[in-house]
Order: sequence, then C-alpha cells, then structure tokens
Amino acid sequence: MTDSTTSSTVESHETATTLDRARRWLRIVLVFGGLIVLVEPAAAQSAGSAFCDTDMAQTIQNIFTLIQFGGPLVGGVVALGATVALPFVRRSDWKKEMKSIRNQGLLWGVIVAPLGTQIVAFLLNNVVAGGSSCGF
Repeated sequence: MTDSTTSSTVESHETATTLDRARRWLRIVLVFGGLIVLVEPAAAQSAGSAFCDTDMAQTIQNIFTLIQFGGPLVGGVVALGATVALPFVRRSDWKKEMKSIRNQGLLWGVIVAPLGTQIVAFLLNNVVAGGSSCGF
C-alpha cells in the first residue's frame, strides 16, 4: 500500500511540475502576444514615422529597456541569492529547490529576457507596419 501511495505522490509532483512549466510558457506567450496585438492597431492608424512620435512608441521602448536591463538584474540577484543560500540548507529537497531557483533565475533573467526583447523588437521593426523607422 505504501508503494502505490509513494508512486502516486511522485506522479502528482511530476504532473504539478509539468503544469507549472506550461503555465510559465503560457504567460510568456500572452505577454508577447499582447504587446504585438496592442501595438499593431496603433501602428496601422499612424503612417511611418508619425507613430514613432507617439506616447505608445515611447512606452513600448521603455518596456523593452526595462525587460532588457531589469531581467538580468533580477535574474542575477535571484540566482546569486539561491547560490549563496545553498550551503546553509540542510534538507535535500530544499537543496534541489534552490538549485532549480538558481537555474531558472539564470535561464529566464539572463538569457530569455534580453533575447526575447530582441526578437520582439525585430518583429516590430520588420513586420509591423509603421514601426520600421522607430528603431525599437
């Protein structure tokens, strides 16, 4: 009876981890999709460089700057904090969690955030009408 309980606990933990990953990806897709959906109507209404002078263009540029430089800062601090805390944790499950936090901080903060802003900037500069002269 304990074997079936243990295996069901492990399966439920793996399912929960998979659901957490799926939720993270969904959030990222929704954020970037929302940016494109919000920007496209404004770009379509303005012609060429007229869009670059709008408050919407300035807001988008500020968001890119925040993500591009704030992402590595926050991710680096989280990863460094988890690395420093790792020797002081005794339980093996907490150590595993700390290692996961460290890896996620590095992955999302240092790699994905700057790369994601470059990809979205490329899409806005080359795909969205009216954004080509703004230089996001």
